[in-house]
Amino acid sequence: MRLKKLSLRVRIFFAMIVLVLIASILIAGVTIYQYNEEAIDYHKERLERKERAIISDINYVIKETTYPVETEKVSLIFKDEIYRIAAIHGMKINFYDLDGTLLKSSKASFEPDSIIKCIDVEILNAISNTAEHRYVVKNEKNGETFQSSYTYIYDSKSKPLAILNLPYLENDDFLNKELNEFLERLGYAYLFMMFIAIILALLLSKYITRTLKTVSDKINETRLEKRNKKIDIESSSEEISTLVNSYNSMIDQLEESAVQLATSEREQAWREMAKQVAHEIKNPLTPMRLSVQSFQRKFNPEDENIYQKVDEYSKTLIQQIDTMSSIASAFSNFAKMPAQKNETLNVTNIVKLALDIFSEDYIEFSSDENEIMANFDRTQLIRVITNLVKNGIQAIPHDKENPKIKVKVASENDMVKITVEDNGIGVSDENKNKIFEPKFTTKTSGMGLGLAMVKNIVETYKGSITFTSQQEIGTTFTVTFPKI
Repeated sequence: MRLKKLSLRVRIFFAMIVLVLIASILIAGVTIYQYNEEAIDYHKERLERKERAIISDINYVIKETTYPVETEKVSLIFKDEIYRIAAIHGMKINFYDLDGTLLKSSKASFEPDSIIKCIDVEILNAISNTAEHRYVVKNEKNGETFQSSYTYIYDSKSKPLAILNLPYLENDDFLNKELNEFLERLGYAYLFMMFIAIILALLLSKYITRTLKTVSDKINETRLEKRNKKIDIESSSEEISTLVNSYNSMIDQLEESAVQLATSEREQAWREMAKQVAHEIKNPLTPMRLSVQSFQRKFNPEDENIYQKVDEYSKTLIQQIDTMSSIASAFSNFAKMPAQKNETLNVTNIVKLALDIFSEDYIEFSSDENEIMANFDRTQLIRVITNLVKNGIQAIPHDKENPKIKVKVASENDMVKITVEDNGIGVSDENKNKIFEPKFTTKTSGMGLGLAMVKNIVETYKGSITFTSQQEIGTTFTVTFPKI
């Protein structure tokens, strides 16, 4: 599972290093196996060469001897010659009769049981049953390996005369020394190869993943709301080219989809806006129409109360006209982005000034400092404060005991923090995600554009607005933006 979490570059690097290590281990293993096989063949061939040479000398002695060539006379025939032959060929020589009893040994003096006095029956049977009348026994003693060959020697008439035994010690010191020297040289070579492999693995993994990193960075930078650049790679593999072409094709489709989506959203927004404007305008038009119709039906120039009735009709029409005017102003203010004048303002004074228009005596103001400077448009900042305070006032029920709105200005690090806290009805959980959406309102009147406009203004000046609320306890709005 951890391997899957590694990056492609790291996996390529480790794969190459592991490959070199496995190759070195396999070659070292094959080398050791080959040396062991060669050692076995070497000892086998060496024993055979020694045996042929010794038999040749033995045949010459048998040919030149003056003793009768008989099994019983072997000890006399080779009384002195056995030592000469053993010394020349550097091997011990033992003669046994055909029944396996020791006749003569090149070891002049030996302790009891240091030389086998009789050949084992199984060995005798093996010698007599083979075509070459030869048998080799292999055993280990004290960590050393010995071979012992048994073969017939013949007289001049090819009649078996005796059994020749040649004990042979497999001395691997020379071969082991060669093997160790070879493995040492091989180790140096593989250390050098490992160093080269690490460098090549780093370069190769970087080369392979560089293009993928470029593609990954481009994909991470891809945004629906902006124009995305295509990937342009001059040289790459077929697989990478396919991936890049797929990404570039996706960018074309994404750009086309973004244009279609933007057009659709604009059209939908205009349709929704038109519906909302039509609905809000129709609301005052209906009482206006009814008032005019009623005035037409009841108009009587001779009525003594005619002037009073005309005045009442006029007030009704003016009131509805003012409502329509406020509707138009609300949409105009929402659509118009605040101008970034970047005036240097004392936020404390401006917030205090914005609160002067309210007559409610339960509005409390406090500030951590008398002077907190920031770049903000004076009119827009006043609009933010008045909208938040007005929302707080409207959120407090008329029959609420001890209504309270707290407005506080504070300085936190390099930010200005303004909080507007009320003890009104709060915001329900289902409405918390909609609170800053245009046209959303929980009131029976109003356009639902106030908080959306406040959010628009604050974000224009690189600030943010958040809120916390508990039903029947109250709501706190927090506005933050950079200070000077």
